[in-house]
Amino acid sequence: QVQLVESGGGLVQAGGSLRLSCKASGRTFTSYHMGWFRQAPGKEREFVAAVRRGGGSTTYADSVKGRFTISRDNAENTVYLQMNSLKPEDTAVYYCAAGPGVSGWDSPRPSDYDYWGQGTQVSVSS
Repeated sequence: QVQLVESGGGLVQAGGSLRLSCKASGRTFTSYHMGWFRQAPGKEREFVAAVRRGGGSTTYADSVKGRFTISRDNAENTVYLQMNSLKPEDTAVYYCAAGPGVSGWDSPRPSDYDYWGQGTQVSVSS
């Protein structure tokens, strides 16, 4: 079992930055690849970024490439999402997720992730 708790969301103006954190409980954090997803009102949950269990590889959705950075600190059981140059269309609830990588460490499918946090709201004003 892995429990995930996100933090760091908030309200920011367009062009600003936020750093999301996701703290995992349990001793098996390094067994999982980690992902960030987001869901805006009335829309499906969409993939944002993923990081391999060792932290050496990352992948991003085209919509955030060059602006967002995912990283993980396995000693602290934490995964981060640094978000720069935020746009109003980035407004959503952001979720972190842990997956075993059955369909690959970089899967963009929510169904490939076994554990989810409760989400943190990010709102970007224009």
